[in-house]
Amino acid sequence: MKNSKFLFSLLLTLAFVLSLPAASISDSDATIDEKRNKLIGYMLSKQLPSIHFSDKQVDDELAAAIFDLYLKQLDYQKRFLLKSDVEHLLRFEDSIDDNLLRGTIALPKVGYDIMVDRIGQAEEGVTVMLENGIDRSGGESMETDPENLSFSADRDELEQRWHTILKSQIMNRYLDLEEEYEAEGKPVDPDTLWAEASEKVKKRFADFFHRLHREDLQDHYDRYFNAVARAFDPHTNYMAPDRKEDFDIHMRGSLEGIGALLREEDGYIKVVRIIPGSASAKEGRLQAEDIILAVAEADEEPVEITDMRLRDAVRLIRGPKGTEVRLTVRKPDGSKDIIAITREVVQIEETFVKHSVMEADGKRYGYINIPSFYRDFEKSRSGGGRNSTDDTRNAIHDLHSAGIDGIILDLRNNGGGSLVDAVDITGLFIDSGPVVQVKNSQGQKRVLDDNDDSLVYGGPLVVLVNQFSASASEIVAAALQDYRRAVIVGGLHTHGKGTVQTIIDLNENIPLLHLRRYDDLGALKATIQKFYRIDGGSTQYRGVEPDVVLPTLFQNLESGEQYLDYSLPWDQDDPARFRIYSDMIPDLRTIIEKSRARVARSEELQAIQTEADRSGVRSKQTIIELDLEVMRAKRAEEKKARESIENHHVIYEEDEDGRDFEDPSDTIVPPPGEQKDDDWAKKLENDPYIVESQMIINDISELLYP
Repeated sequence: MKNSKFLFSLLLTLAFVLSLPAASISDSDATIDEKRNKLIGYMLSKQLPSIHFSDKQVDDELAAAIFDLYLKQLDYQKRFLLKSDVEHLLRFEDSIDDNLLRGTIALPKVGYDIMVDRIGQAEEGVTVMLENGIDRSGGESMETDPENLSFSADRDELEQRWHTILKSQIMNRYLDLEEEYEAEGKPVDPDTLWAEASEKVKKRFADFFHRLHREDLQDHYDRYFNAVARAFDPHTNYMAPDRKEDFDIHMRGSLEGIGALLREEDGYIKVVRIIPGSASAKEGRLQAEDIILAVAEADEEPVEITDMRLRDAVRLIRGPKGTEVRLTVRKPDGSKDIIAITREVVQIEETFVKHSVMEADGKRYGYINIPSFYRDFEKSRSGGGRNSTDDTRNAIHDLHSAGIDGIILDLRNNGGGSLVDAVDITGLFIDSGPVVQVKNSQGQKRVLDDNDDSLVYGGPLVVLVNQFSASASEIVAAALQDYRRAVIVGGLHTHGKGTVQTIIDLNENIPLLHLRRYDDLGALKATIQKFYRIDGGSTQYRGVEPDVVLPTLFQNLESGEQYLDYSLPWDQDDPARFRIYSDMIPDLRTIIEKSRARVARSEELQAIQTEADRSGVRSKQTIIELDLEVMRAKRAEEKKARESIENHHVIYEEDEDGRDFEDPSDTIVPPPGEQKDDDWAKKLENDPYIVESQMIINDISELLYP
């Protein structure tokens, strides 16, 4: 078997790896344990091909992917390295695979030495430019998308790039100060304001370079190891011992959190998930896919966090309950926003299943929102504990007693959780049968069934999804779609995260004789299984494509598994045996056509469509004019667009939150408690997606009961 072959190979060659001579290192890096790093690299090269679902091998193709990811994390924004540096590093690409298999590692040390020199040169140049002063005249432009940039040919070209970066930063800070002064009724003197903005940017970059100088050689080794892991797929990661926070840090709304899940990606700090009921969720503007550029403590000067280590960024964002943090974020369409969030405790009632009865045109509609598939696994073993299945079942019973005409099951922004609950909740809407197929790296497949013959609800059903419905929620939506038990409604596709990961402690995978010779080796998160729908298609990459497609703000932006580097592909396997509920949705085409006609007449959905088109255009306009008047006008346009959408578009689209999915420990298990209504039900009535779902339920009912 794959795992046994790995262990045999590791035992056979371990002595060889440990006997290799250590590369020479500088005095400043004397604490680096080279033999430990060689061992980690060797173990990754042996263990990942052994356990990873993809069956990728450590070869030239993988080496190219490793180098690509390594270079991106080294200088993604192309602010330090020259073309000649990249060409020098490229000499190591072809040997990455061979070196890993032999237990030799050269690239991190070479990259580290180059970066130390280039960071020092950049700091010197930036200091001189800021001391000499940068004028506020227009006429220049700057490319904001690193993908459209090449590495600078020489230091003069790189210095000009830094000039535009600094000018852009000062202009943006100038406009921020201008807005603050006007809001406070202070007089605005352009010269004074420009000097203040320049001084604040100067301090920001002094802190920025100070932070970069704190990076050591081991940091570069650890990032290189993570590049090795991520070359297998985006959800496979190496976690260094003191960086286990980096495994999708949980800043759940606690005494010190804002309730956001973050990830370090290509030198940026990206929002992956907003915890339901958290400070971020309540504020509403921080969304998945946002990039956090700077962090400020209330009125204090923002700290630039680009290229900052994730754990350091988190320390800035966290703080005592009741205090304010201001995040400067870049939206997926390229626009910027400053979001003030008051840190507080997660509102527990917002984290579990909620339901409501809505009335419209003499009809009663049941609404159920499942924010995550939570389960208290510890208490479940003793027959207790709260879980999303029981809460959903109880919600259905309450709605059924209210005499509803149909149910809307809302899985928008649900990033997954307990696979058990995904299967069991699907079972509430079918008699019995298969729900999902799970295949491991050895090709063995098992079918997870709903074995309960009871049907809790058999009436008209609509399932709402969006681009941030992922993993377990995609399993539910896919199964109900395959059975033709429900009409799936949402954007073009769901997230497409159809894989399962496991955590492997590297310390437990080497012989005990050698265990004490090294510090903690860290851990590996590896993709080991893949989900398949009961029709045989994978939920990976493509996600679930809704039956009824509605316009969404993110529809023209690249968001989802298919846009992640080296994501596993969609594929087809054998279908499971199941019976389609052909009588529940007798004419899907008619339902789709009626919905399209309503969408064309909907003022709210057409406003969303218009702004989605504008966002798509903005996302492609990556070159900005460095002109205060132009930048001021652009800010006003973006603000007007946000206000326009807010008038039509409430709660859910503004709280879209992707997740990194399918980790049972990542589920929120709230204690029993009473549900607070507040104005929640009223907000639902104004949600254009829910309004359209009600109309679809009417269409289903008319077809079923003409």
